[in-house]
Amino acid sequence: MENLRGSALIVAGMLGFALEDMFIKMMAGALPVGQILMLLGLGGGIVFAMMSVARGERLLSPDFHHRAVIARNLGEVIGTAGFITAVALSPLATASAILQANPLLVTLGAAVFFAEPVGWRRWSAICVGLFGVLLVIRPGAEGFTPLSLFAVLGTMGLAARDLASRRVPRSISSLKLSTYAFLILVPVGYLMVVVAGEALVWPSTVNSLRLLAAIGVGVAGYWALTAATRMGEISVIAPYRYTRLVFALFVAYFAFGERPDLLTYIGAAIIVGSGIYTLLREARLRRASRRVTPAL
Repeated sequence: MENLRGSALIVAGMLGFALEDMFIKMMAGALPVGQILMLLGLGGGIVFAMMSVARGERLLSPDFHHRAVIARNLGEVIGTAGFITAVALSPLATASAILQANPLLVTLGAAVFFAEPVGWRRWSAICVGLFGVLLVIRPGAEGFTPLSLFAVLGTMGLAARDLASRRVPRSISSLKLSTYAFLILVPVGYLMVVVAGEALVWPSTVNSLRLLAAIGVGVAGYWALTAATRMGEISVIAPYRYTRLVFALFVAYFAFGERPDLLTYIGAAIIVGSGIYTLLREARLRRASRRVTPAL
């Protein structure tokens, strides 16, 4: 039953993220991308800060200066700024397909930076998955969209965030980490506006509602994802993260009239298949390691 509830929460969370992307893309033509990042960071930061304070946590603490927290926040900035820029300026289906390579990059980073053992099967899955990314992007081909590289940058940043999260002490709560990650997007978004030479725009009533909706479904999606990971077995619920791509394709088709070509679908399928294999393989190895009885 816990696995069923966890899987349902994962699917609900992915739906929330897909809807958040939809609202972001709807605002992109009227508001600077940096301003969207600022407002999302401020709104999400306030929500998580209130939740954290309600639990009696002290936000202004030395935890913010912990090296792992700093590294996590840096990854969050690069990942979120890159992906939101990709969502705003490039096809949503393309950006969402590239994002699915995140688990592959996390496994790659764990092997390179943390010296975690990765066998030939997972190395093969990583290579195949990255080939799928190339099929989606197709650099040098006629259908190549340079702005889709922001999705690659975003995926790399989010993978770095996930890797840094492994080194964050368990004494630092998820709510506090979320507060830091969202609020740090405010100055970064403003810097993006300044560097781009744009002016801040007062949102219209429609865009204000879209902003509130994006914050609402984004925070709800994050909560659902966090609750799911604490409820079910990772090997069972993790593959359901890929439902985000399914929702994104529906949103791209019905909300924005996007028609991805066959190579994009093939590339996305390769990325998802490689990612699911990697997740299942890692879960199997973890179970096997727990069954090993250390010699006395």
